[in-house]
Amino acid sequence: MSPERVHVDAELSVVSNIATGVRVLPAQGYRRMRWKNDAGWTSEILRVPDQEEWCWRLSIAEVEADSAFSAFPGVERWLMLLSGEGMQLCFEDGTTQTLRPPHGAVQLSGDRALTGRLVDGRSTDFNVMWRRDRHAAQIWRRPLEESMVVFVEPDETWAIHLLSGEMGIASDAGVDNLQAGDTAILEAGTSRGRYAMEGNGELLLIRITCVGTPVSV
Repeated sequence: MSPERVHVDAELSVVSNIATGVRVLPAQGYRRMRWKNDAGWTSEILRVPDQEEWCWRLSIAEVEADSAFSAFPGVERWLMLLSGEGMQLCFEDGTTQTLRPPHGAVQLSGDRALTGRLVDGRSTDFNVMWRRDRHAAQIWRRPLEESMVVFVEPDETWAIHLLSGEMGIASDAGVDNLQAGDTAILEAGTSRGRYAMEGNGELLLIRITCVGTPVSV
């Protein structure tokens, strides 16, 4: 299902009934953690709920050396290359998939054992993970050219990660501004929310939908 047809309206006209649930997560505030095997770093953008047994999670991985991936039973995982020459994903059953520049992406099960092998030097990757018994996720990479509107339903959370450029998101409280690398979390509350975005650059739009008991951000 394309966001342009259902949730994203590229024609910005009169802004009314704008939602209030905007939370901006600046890039400099991400939780940066060294891997136990010293092969890289994780910058955690958000985990929901904010505890060890999360239901969904956004992060950025800086991969410095070939390394086995951590297992996440019951979790779906989506990866997209942000920078570098790419990484080959080598699964235990002998199959491989490769993240290639500029923005190669792949979805895989967190149950599968695999090793990441760098193609030529370090790489940086965007990670979306969600427990498949609680949530479903859809992810789109889209250009932002002047204006866009996103509609959020009560059982959804949207994360907008600004890959490049700059943008503003309008709500009843005013306009929240984002720079490249920042992330905005959008929620609807008890009724459908409408968010107006203006700027120039490139976005990741991440739609998280509840399939089990809703979990509060």
